[in-house]
Amino acid sequence: MATSNIIKSIRNLRVLVLHPRDSHAEQLLQQVRRIGCQAEAIWPLPERLPEHADLVFIEVTESPSRALRQLVDKDVEHRPTVIGVVSYENPSVLEALLEMRADAVLTKPLRPSGVLSSMVLARRIWDDFRRSQRALSKLKAKVKNTQTVSQAKFILMRLHQIPEDEAYSIIRSQAMAKRATTVEIAQAIINADGILGNISAKTVDLDKTR
Repeated sequence: MATSNIIKSIRNLRVLVLHPRDSHAEQLLQQVRRIGCQAEAIWPLPERLPEHADLVFIEVTESPSRALRQLVDKDVEHRPTVIGVVSYENPSVLEALLEMRADAVLTKPLRPSGVLSSMVLARRIWDDFRRSQRALSKLKAKVKNTQTVSQAKFILMRLHQIPEDEAYSIIRSQAMAKRATTVEIAQAIINADGILGNISAKTVDLDKTR
């Protein structure tokens, strides 16, 4: 998402504040609402985050509860932007922020000038990370598909004593004939070879017992 779009979209965010009900929580709610966001506070911690939450402010202490850790332990596609709210900075708090994969941090006492900036930067980091994970997933899938097709080619080469380009041509022609992908045909070849291999092995074992 372009930087300008991130800034423009801030007002449309649905924000959740997970913080004990005190002056800090009230001040944070007021500032977020002043920005133009829909905001609500929930305390004590819910069992799960509302699905509509786009961005969550969470109080992070030296020893965050297991429930808090599980609350934000979601896959990239379903995880909201997380901003940690801390009273002080020490190794334990910083470690907790890293474990929770916080996208930004606010320190108490809150200042009016820091909330919007933290939201914009957090959304940028959150968006960049999600896009990088999507790209990584696509790359992994591409590598896996290439390996599947290569394995199927070697099976055909071994069974029919043919060169690699001819083996791939067979896979591609079968894919076109059956209106399937080359990966689907390759996987079918691998599965069939595995079944035949198991049958052959069992036949050999039976012969040995006679």
